[in-house]
Amino acid sequence: MISRVLAAGLLAGLLAGLAIAVLQAFTTTPLILEAESFEGGHGHDHAQSLTAASALLQHAVLKTAANGAALIEIHSAEDAGMWMPEDGLERTVFTSIANVGTAIGFALVLLAGMLLAGDRITETTAIGWAAAGFVATGLSPSLGLSPELPGMPAADLVSRQAWWLATALCTAAALWLILRSEHGWAKALGVLVLLAPHIWGAPHLEGHAESAVPAHLAAQFTGASLAVHASLWALSGFFVGFWWRRLAPASA
Repeated sequence: MISRVLAAGLLAGLLAGLAIAVLQAFTTTPLILEAESFEGGHGHDHAQSLTAASALLQHAVLKTAANGAALIEIHSAEDAGMWMPEDGLERTVFTSIANVGTAIGFALVLLAGMLLAGDRITETTAIGWAAAGFVATGLSPSLGLSPELPGMPAADLVSRQAWWLATALCTAAALWLILRSEHGWAKALGVLVLLAPHIWGAPHLEGHAESAVPAHLAAQFTGASLAVHASLWALSGFFVGFWWRRLAPASA
């Protein structure tokens, strides 16, 4: 069973991650590069534009697929600065590696959830679980913290990550209570849990902060990031179901 879970997760993540890397090359990555041009391409905090899918996502510690391109930050002892992949092939390779790693994580989470719930693992079931994953890690957090381009003003990173994590966990718990519980009180509790982080409010900068990034570019990036994030979850779910059935023991 463990070997089947690992094999299905790895294969699903590999295929989904590579597919999303291609999608990002034509959607979110050009927007990130254009945003960088408004500040010379070097002066911003690259940690704010890491992707893992999201999620995975954007305001999580890994800051994955939601932001569309991996900007790996490595501190060098020689120059006390930041190393970053060069634009072009090197950046594409590192972005693809980040996407594959994120997709593998998504696939394993989906498998674990379905196995614990006792659900039959098929493409349809896995995509349903993936939709819930996108709502929890992408759609719900974006209501308070939208995906951000380099150069856009934002509140403290740790505060945003904490709010993102709390929102994702609350949304996941709420979906479970609302969709899988048969008790009315549990569904009502789920609605309250779903709304709680949004009532609390996401962390934002006080006052008005100027941004060098044009508003239309930021809006386009928000939509594209969420679409890429949703695609990563959907492809991870599909390939999980696909490989799970094909890796079934012959005796089954």
